[in-house]
Amino acid sequence: MIQLIRQRTLASFLSLVGLIVLVFFLSRLTGDPTNLFLPIDATQEMKDQFRALHGYDDPILEQFGRYVWDVLHLDFGDSVRRARPAIGVVLEAFTWTLRLALITMTLVTISAIIVGSLAAFRAGGFFDRFASLLSLIGASAPDFWIAIVAIVIFAVTLGWVPTSGTGSVWHWILPVGVLFIRPFGLIVQVVRGSMITALSSAYVKTARAKGVKNTPIIFVHTLRNAMLPVITVMGDQAAALLNGAVIVETIFGFPGVGKLMIDSILQRDFNVVLAAIMVTAIAIFIMNLLIDMAYAALDPRIRY
Repeated sequence: MIQLIRQRTLASFLSLVGLIVLVFFLSRLTGDPTNLFLPIDATQEMKDQFRALHGYDDPILEQFGRYVWDVLHLDFGDSVRRARPAIGVVLEAFTWTLRLALITMTLVTISAIIVGSLAAFRAGGFFDRFASLLSLIGASAPDFWIAIVAIVIFAVTLGWVPTSGTGSVWHWILPVGVLFIRPFGLIVQVVRGSMITALSSAYVKTARAKGVKNTPIIFVHTLRNAMLPVITVMGDQAAALLNGAVIVETIFGFPGVGKLMIDSILQRDFNVVLAAIMVTAIAIFIMNLLIDMAYAALDPRIRY
């Protein structure tokens, strides 16, 4: 187990270094932020002072070296737009994204396992066909289209829920509902296929021959052995929620790290963009590490 964690941590660290290099230089290609932060009638002297103050007039490699040195000392710079430490701005927004992802994945996991298991137990029946149809539609529909349609129907036409904000439970319904659909559809399909394979195993036939009831067969005997591929997809979808929340948060005006990232890119607030991407990447790396540990817990062969 320790060797597995060490290998995954090293691979994640190397990936993070490559991501920092890539994002730093790509963000500089968006242009000089001076004209965005200074008024139109700013003089050339004011522009030069602004560039010198924030180090934009230095050679790009010198800027990169200084940034890496600061990051190694846990200094991610200040947000030019907000005049606050960039990491503080990002962590404040990331808490909202994390809440949104946790609520969504909790609902997705519980409902998808139940629906997929029941569909597998009655494979070929009406419930199986109905659940498969809904899950395929959900897995195929794009998030941005679902979000726009949901706003038009439930917020504008019916007036049941607000279109944006986080003030009450009603404000969370549309963002959670939109993010729920795609992972639910994918995980239901994986649970169904994995459970069908597990239900055809010899130990299940033996349990049925001994008179074991259906509920223990599904949720005790077969579910654990069917969970390995399910955990893989759940981990991928949880990471996708952190990334995919960019679109949903922007559409619903949700104050998460996705919307913050888009706003900062448009504003060329480089330090916030880099800090947001690094925090998101670290969260995904930690999530993947936890998934690997869950693998090892469910299947002792993986520990070696």
